[in-house]
Amino acid sequence: MTAVGVETAGVDLTAVRGPGGVRTRGRRRLPRALHPGAWWLWAAGLAIAASRTTNPLLLVLIVAVAGYVVSARRSQAPWARSFGFFLKLGLVVIAIRVLFQAIVAAPIGTTILVTLPSFTLPEIMAGVRLGGPITAESLIAALYDGMRLATILICIGAANSLASPARLLKAVPSALYEFGLSIVIAVTFAPQLVTDLDRIRSARRLRGRAIGGLRGTAGSALPVLEGALERSITLAAAMDSRGYGRQAHRSRMVRRTTGAALLGALVMVVIGTYALLDASAPAALGLPLLATGFILGGIGFALAGRRSIRTRYRPDPWTWPEWGVTPCALATAGIVVAASVQGVSGLIAPVDPIAWPTVPAVAVLAILISALPAVITPPVPDSARGSRT
Repeated sequence: MTAVGVETAGVDLTAVRGPGGVRTRGRRRLPRALHPGAWWLWAAGLAIAASRTTNPLLLVLIVAVAGYVVSARRSQAPWARSFGFFLKLGLVVIAIRVLFQAIVAAPIGTTILVTLPSFTLPEIMAGVRLGGPITAESLIAALYDGMRLATILICIGAANSLASPARLLKAVPSALYEFGLSIVIAVTFAPQLVTDLDRIRSARRLRGRAIGGLRGTAGSALPVLEGALERSITLAAAMDSRGYGRQAHRSRMVRRTTGAALLGALVMVVIGTYALLDASAPAALGLPLLATGFILGGIGFALAGRRSIRTRYRPDPWTWPEWGVTPCALATAGIVVAASVQGVSGLIAPVDPIAWPTVPAVAVLAILISALPAVITPPVPDSARGSRT
């Protein structure tokens, strides 16, 4: 029996020659890009978990899990390098939140660190101060709130680094195509900004000009703004030449039915959600209205999709890797939300008095589940080892 190794399309195959012929064993999964909806669902699970806690240890763990998955499964495309930008943006958000608490917001606690000059504000701004004492408890509370908001932004940046915006637009339903296109254009702002900034800084470095400090920032801001304006004009011309906004003819009855279904779905979902959250509401108003609203919404979206004239070329598949990522997101969000509803200690860090936060094991386990997509998903094509063109 002989074995011959063959490497093709990023897959290491071993051909075994025996009495029954030649058999092939695969040692590596075929590299392919995951469905963008799966990555956004995964990021939404982490973001929901981050929104339910102010424990800095859990928030740092969420950022670490997001960074680990991004480093393992992001491609080499320009838009995939925006994760670092969102990390820096998170630090800026934390600094602004702490500064706002120190100068404007009302103090918390009694441990005064420093007293700033205060100013008397009019009565219409009651509850708002300018200056005054700065307490350690208020700074710690602001730090925790800023970390929570920064973690949510970092989760969005992780999805932005893993999911291609163009492929995400292909997966949007026909009824939401215009809305989805607007969202995709807005989401791609950060990657394009990072790409333009890297290009301009490299050009300034080659010309021997400053790239850091106030002078370097001011010299790079104008070319970035000019590039954004040129890109917007080019995008508008491309959309106009491709007939963006063109709609199919629909009868008046179909238009009225579509509007009535969507409006009725919105009303029923709002009432059903309120009935589920309000303990005093009748039980018959909760799930039945919510289910009816979702059914009407599906009918309305199906009818609204007929007005969009568009085709799909090679739609992204949704196979077992995507179904493997989905339970990870649902488990992370569901376990942390359930723990928050049940009042598990450790999710909310104590600030008055200041104490070291405890780490609930159930929340740690729920967050670590979201690290599985780095293992269960196939590698991306341009980063698969041993791939050949």
